[in-house]
This record gives sequence, structure tokens and C-alpha cells, in this order.
Amino acid sequence: MATHDIAIIPGDGIGPDVTAEAFKVVDAAAEVFGFELNKTHYPFGSQHFLDTGEIWPDADFEEVKGMGALYLGAIGDPRIEVGKMEFGIIAKARFDLDLYLNIRPIKLYDERLCPLKGKGPDDVDMVIIRENTEGAYTGMHGFAHKGQSLEVATQTMVWTRAGVERAVRHAFEMARARGGRKHVTLIDKANALRAQDIWTRVFAEVASDYPDIATGHDYIDAACMRMVDSPEDYDVAVTSNLFGDIITDLGAMLQGGLGIAASGNIHPGKVSLFEPIHGSFPEAAGKNLASPIAAVLAGSMMLDYLGEQEASSAIENMVIDLFKSGRLKGVGAGDHGTNEVGDMVAAEVRRVGTPG
Repeated sequence: MATHDIAIIPGDGIGPDVTAEAFKVVDAAAEVFGFELNKTHYPFGSQHFLDTGEIWPDADFEEVKGMGALYLGAIGDPRIEVGKMEFGIIAKARFDLDLYLNIRPIKLYDERLCPLKGKGPDDVDMVIIRENTEGAYTGMHGFAHKGQSLEVATQTMVWTRAGVERAVRHAFEMARARGGRKHVTLIDKANALRAQDIWTRVFAEVASDYPDIATGHDYIDAACMRMVDSPEDYDVAVTSNLFGDIITDLGAMLQGGLGIAASGNIHPGKVSLFEPIHGSFPEAAGKNLASPIAAVLAGSMMLDYLGEQEASSAIENMVIDLFKSGRLKGVGAGDHGTNEVGDMVAAEVRRVGTPG
């Protein structure tokens, strides 16, 4: 029986609530499909920082490096300055573990969830590959004359050929693996940000290695319009860190909102991070209001990465069935109780995996 070592950081706000439900479902899948999860829980988050002054101690970080996956619930607390915990946990994992791919599936499970008129599941089924360690988020910024009337703020965007190529190549590999349309779109703004010509050139070079994959190119502003007007045009898209951060949240709304969107921060073959992409929603913490669907789907992505594809597919398919049948009405606060949803999905996973 396969055993997978998992690090879990439930985090802040609703993070512990939705994480508990996600692992209720993941544990059910482990029972049904015959594998084990060796889980190590870590307390790191805003309350832990306020209590101890620790964010993520080096010894614990080194321990996580040897695991198969890291699951994160949510980070963010209004009592702490903006960015402190995000950079201390999320950015630390992304940069120090070199999680150079952010994978965001944008898949509509039921037409009722989509805010676009006349669009259904056949129209919204794409994956955005966001380069995850370069661009505007490398931390190369500074201030001169801070607080004065002539203050200057700078933020440097940095792209390397190696960094661009590995993200672009993964997009082509994913388009091939998905089957379907076998199409990759490059999203950039090279007409205005001339340094992004490196994306244009590298994309063309990599594309020549994949003659079976069709290609397209959109500037980021045009891509935002097309995602709203014609989401069916997209299969796999690849883009830079900043643009990916923005356009994937637009995509999340197409599939039903932040409460349904999950992501993987990946370094193939190494420990990788999985999380729902919603915030910590501290007002709802402990009130059994927040939907755990995004957290459950992050768990499904994690299992797929760990090689448990059958279990991963079962979880996603059960979520789809629950939406299509109307048993799941939505992912808004209060549509269902947090634990009600976890119980419902876990029960369906057990049912489908149990011989009749």
C-alpha cells in the first residue's frame, strides 16, 4: 500500500475549517482506493506568529522539503501588516522550494454557477499555467525619499530564459496530456513591456518541438475580453507571474467564484503546494459558513500530483455530480454548512468506491 507524507498548514481564518473538510474527503478517498497519508500538522499562521513571534522556523521548513506535498488552508489576518504572513509562508514556499509552476484549472461544473449568459461546462474548461517565481514578484523593489512629496518607488520585473522556457514547455506538455483541442495560448504584453519579447521568442522556439499542438497569442487586455466573451477559445494558456495572478481570478469567477477555485504550486518531482485560492475570510471563521469546495478540489489536485489519479478523479466527479443534481446549490457563505459539504462529498466518494 502506497504511503504519502503530507505537510498540512491550516493557517488563518476559515483555513482550519475548510482544511478539516478537505481531509475528511481525502481520507475517505484513501480508504476507498487503498493508500495511506502520513500527515504532519503545523501551526504556522497569524495567531501562531502573534503568540510566539515565529512565522516558519528553518527546522520545520527543512522537514517539509522531504515530504510529498504541502497543503495550505488560507493565510491572512487584519491584525498583521499586509504581506508579512503571505511572504513568510506562501512566497517562502514558492521561492525557496522553487515552485515554478502555478497550475490553475478553470472548469465549469454546472451552468448555474457561471455568470455568463449562455455558457455551459463545454465552454469553460481550460488550464492557466502561471510562471510562479519571476516577473514582478521577485522582491526587487525599493523606495527613495520615502514619505516625502518627491518619493520614488520602483519594482523591477525579471524574466530569465530558463524560467520562461520551463513554464512554456510545461504548458505544451499539459496540452498534449489533456488531449482535447491540443492548443496553447501565450498571454503577454510584449507590445508595451518590450522585455517580454523573451516570452514571444521562447514560446516560438518551444512550439517548434510540438508540431501536434496548435498555438495562439493574446495580449493580456485582449485575453481578459476573450475570457468573458469566448472562454471556449482557451484550452491551455501560459503567462507571466503578475498577469497570471490577475487572469486566473477572472477565470475563477467564470467557474463559479473563488469558493470553487483551487491551485497547485508545482515543482515536478519535488514537494509541491496545494491550496484553495480564496482568502482567509476571518469574519466567518468557526461559524460553519464557508464552503470547503475549493479546499476539497485542492485536495483532489494534490492526490493527482501524488499519483493517486483514480482517487483524484473520484473526488472531482462527485463534486460535479452533486452540483448537477442540485444537492450542492452553490459556494456562497451560508449556501451550505461547511461540515455539511464535507460530509456530503466524503459520503459520495465512499459510495462510489464501495461494491454494490
